[in-house]
Amino acid sequence: MAPAMHTEMWEHPATQANVATLSERGVHIVPPASGRLTGNDTGPGRLPEPEELYAVCARLLEHPRAVAATAPVTEVIPTRGPLRGRHVVVSAGGTREPLDPVRFLGNRSSGKQGYAVAAAAAARGARVTLVTTADLQLPTGVESVRVETAQQLRAAMLEHFDSADVIVMAAAVADFRPADYVDTKIKKGMAPGDDSAPEIRLVRNPDILAELVRHRGDAAGPVIVGFAAETGDAKASVLEHGRAKLERKGCDVLVVNEVGSDRTFGKDENTVHLLLQGSSRVEDVGPADKRVIADAIWDLVETLV
Repeated sequence: MAPAMHTEMWEHPATQANVATLSERGVHIVPPASGRLTGNDTGPGRLPEPEELYAVCARLLEHPRAVAATAPVTEVIPTRGPLRGRHVVVSAGGTREPLDPVRFLGNRSSGKQGYAVAAAAAARGARVTLVTTADLQLPTGVESVRVETAQQLRAAMLEHFDSADVIVMAAAVADFRPADYVDTKIKKGMAPGDDSAPEIRLVRNPDILAELVRHRGDAAGPVIVGFAAETGDAKASVLEHGRAKLERKGCDVLVVNEVGSDRTFGKDENTVHLLLQGSSRVEDVGPADKRVIADAIWDLVETLV
């Protein structure tokens, strides 16, 4: 495990070469924590907290294959895995559509499931690009692209499309955005008795998942995994809505997660149904930790890569 050291020591080419050699030989590396160091510099070089080191060691002894995906803060650098040499692009979090400098239209997605999917892919050896709106601890070895709106997310996903072997659209993309952005804060009526409210006109956001499928066309391209947050209603169940969406979107795998005011959003557990294009098979997972959900998703996706 990496001892405390200055940032320049950890990032020095010789150190990185030695770490890479150890990793290739099957040694699990716990990288240093980031923060204020002994000098004026900050960055990676601090000894991880004992509790974090203990948790990593305990998980390594219990689940050597999945330890990196389950490490809470300090991740284990993967040495090898079934996704080694693959580029995985994951989107995470809920988009925010600005109305004025203060307000926005958004949703309750925390991004935790998308981050778990990214961490699990990195643990299996993939090079991972995480396109995210969330402000969560970035998994070790994962590069991030920060976005906010649906249109920014669309641009980032298309930018990385050609190099991707797998695309996972775990982000909760807002279906609508305000038609007009106001440069100043919208004020409520100031006159006595004025309880009027402004009318906000909405326009549809792009359907990014469907566009990625169309962009791939019939040519060989990345495996595309979609997410569908469903509640079920008088017309159909969660699973029925999911099957219809899988057919409509055309992605290879659809992760249908049951959502509601007291489930999924912001929580560490999730319940999902994994649907495969062209198959009647349904894999039900959960209620379970979102990291367990992430591993179940990759167990299925690996059969398609």
